[in-house]
Amino acid sequence: MASAELQGKYQKLAQEYSKLRAQNQVLKKGVVDEQANSAALKEQLKMKDQSLRKLQQEMDSLTFRNLQLAKRVELLQDELALSEPRGKKNKKSGESSSQLSQEQKTVFDEDLQKKIEENERLHIQFFEADEQHKHVEAELRSRLATLETEAAQHQAVVDGLTRKYMETIEKLQNDKAKLEVKSQTLEKEAKECRLRTEECQLQLKNLHEDLSGRLEESLSIINEKVPFNDTKYSQYNALNVPLHNRRHQLKMRDIAGQALAFVQDLVTALLNFHTYTEQRIQIFPVDSAIDTISPLNQKFSQYLHENASYVRPLEEGMLHLFESITEDTVTVLETTVKLKTFSEHLTSYICFLRKILPYQLKSLEEECESSLCTSALRARNLELSQDMKKMTAVFEKLQTYIALLALPSTEPDGLLRANYSSVLTNVGAALHGFHDIMKDISKHYSQKATIEHELPTATQKLITTNDCILSSVVALTNGAGKIASFFSNNLDYFIASLSYGPKAASGFISPLSAECMLQYKKKAAAYMKSLRKPLLESVPYEEALANRRILLSSTESREGLAQQVQQSLEKISKLEQEKEHWMLEAQLAKIKLEKENQRIADKLKNTSSGQLVRLAQENAAVSNAAGQDEATAKAVSEPIQSTSLIGTLTRTSDSEVPDVESREDLIKNHYMARIVELTSQLQLADSKSVHFYAECRALSKRLALAEKSKEALTEEMKLASQNISRLQDELTTTKRSYEDQLSMMSDHLCSMNETLSKQREEIDTLKMSSKGNSKKNKSR
Repeated sequence: MASAELQGKYQKLAQEYSKLRAQNQVLKKGVVDEQANSAALKEQLKMKDQSLRKLQQEMDSLTFRNLQLAKRVELLQDELALSEPRGKKNKKSGESSSQLSQEQKTVFDEDLQKKIEENERLHIQFFEADEQHKHVEAELRSRLATLETEAAQHQAVVDGLTRKYMETIEKLQNDKAKLEVKSQTLEKEAKECRLRTEECQLQLKNLHEDLSGRLEESLSIINEKVPFNDTKYSQYNALNVPLHNRRHQLKMRDIAGQALAFVQDLVTALLNFHTYTEQRIQIFPVDSAIDTISPLNQKFSQYLHENASYVRPLEEGMLHLFESITEDTVTVLETTVKLKTFSEHLTSYICFLRKILPYQLKSLEEECESSLCTSALRARNLELSQDMKKMTAVFEKLQTYIALLALPSTEPDGLLRANYSSVLTNVGAALHGFHDIMKDISKHYSQKATIEHELPTATQKLITTNDCILSSVVALTNGAGKIASFFSNNLDYFIASLSYGPKAASGFISPLSAECMLQYKKKAAAYMKSLRKPLLESVPYEEALANRRILLSSTESREGLAQQVQQSLEKISKLEQEKEHWMLEAQLAKIKLEKENQRIADKLKNTSSGQLVRLAQENAAVSNAAGQDEATAKAVSEPIQSTSLIGTLTRTSDSEVPDVESREDLIKNHYMARIVELTSQLQLADSKSVHFYAECRALSKRLALAEKSKEALTEEMKLASQNISRLQDELTTTKRSYEDQLSMMSDHLCSMNETLSKQREEIDTLKMSSKGNSKKNKSR
């Protein structure tokens, strides 16, 4: 069959190739003809260009000749102007010459007029020839462009056909190679399948023998140990704990989380819509700040002010429903008790919508009756009133279906299990209808807002309120669309998950049985957890010893470094004290030197004769002052200290009366001692701060190491939990597969027993018939 198909393909391709070759020849002839025409047109274009150049040269020569004639006329006019004053002086003598000049002028005028006419004629001819040449050139260029485009198109068609032909040839060659390879692989697979069938037959025989023995053993155990079969009755089977489907629970929790987010967005949009509607009633058609609004709008505003008490419970009900779906529970309609509370909250909100709907319609009618309302605005208000009615009806329809879905968790007879899928489908249709209605409301309200903004009496408050309402309506539309698409995407999963329940049964019988099953499930999980208590991990002895050595070495090195830092800080404090002392000494020496220089200068100015004697006396006085300084220093070396608020004051004894210099020394020594004390305190505080900083740094490092170890342990714990869940899932799957195999083998054994019994019956009938025949033969 494959070779016949290939031959058919080759024949079709050969026919197509022959057609393409014929078309290619025709196209080549057309291209050659067009190329010849384009070459002829190019030659004509060259000829026209040459004639144009000749005409341009003639034009240039004529213009040059015209310029010469114009210059000549100017010269003649100048000569005429010069000859006129001379002719006045000698009129008599100039009559003859004037006659000659007049004749010459007439001759020149005639000649000039002829030249001008000839020039005009040549200009006209040149202009006509130029226009004709341009027209011909444009026609030839357009024709050349069309021919070139046609040639390019023909060439592109030819290239495309050749490319297509080559691609088809390559494709057929590849198909041929693939088919050959595929045929070889199929032959190999057929051989392998034959070998596998033989092996499977042998395994089947072995399994048949093994399972027959196990079946006999299991039947004997069942007959001896099992008192009754609880799966036989649906009331008892509903109390059995089903197999834990962790993926189903995680999927349901994820879906519930997404639904909660969508409901939260919808709730915020509804709150904004009702709140901004209330603000709009206070502004339009009558501003409450200027005049009193109508009693109808006052009542409507009062009802709208209560919207949060009806809208907020929707979010709370959905949050409780999300929190009730955990990994340990079994999530079906019979176990979702919190869906009933959400349905009740939705019912209360629909009662609120029914209560405000007449006031909303009357408010729109009041807007239509106002003098500011135009015909277009009245039409938009009528459309909005119809949309509000539709929105309330859609909410009522949605609440009806959600109440039906909440019935299995409270009243098992209220909704049949066969109708679950149809109710869910209707919920999706109602959500899509809600989205369509919200799109209409958004469209009509945007048109209404644009019309109101164009009114001359439109205030800024009205414009901003309309924009806020429009944004809330857009948010409602987006939220409704997201919820509708989300529900329609997960509708198949919802319908498929309804069969989740006890094994070999249609589902949970009643909410009470479902609650009992969940209690049994919790007890079983607690029992399994108590059996599987992990041992406390301990640090190995060698690792603990290594950690202790590291800790001791780190503490010893830290103490040594702290001592070195303390010693270096003490040395630095001593050096700083000496530095400050010698700096003060240097300043005092400078002051004394300046005083002595000032004294010497004053005395040199005052005294002129006894300068040397006074200088000697001054030097003696300086030496006496130095001796007094030494004495005061000795006295200061044994000071008397008195404490005060600013520190310890060092002073001399009361017997000695200090002068100015001794007072300065006292102040200097006092402040030096105070500076030394403060520097020592500062250095002590610095050393303590460095020590505390080192300790904090070590503690932070330990804390970082502890956090890293904690993260590693948490990751290991997560991996262990994932492995445990994976092993549990594998265990459940293996159990299911083993049970399915056992059931299949039991069925097979039953069929084998039936065939064996039939064969035995046939053998017995044959024996009976053979016995009857033998008796007949004996009698004969």
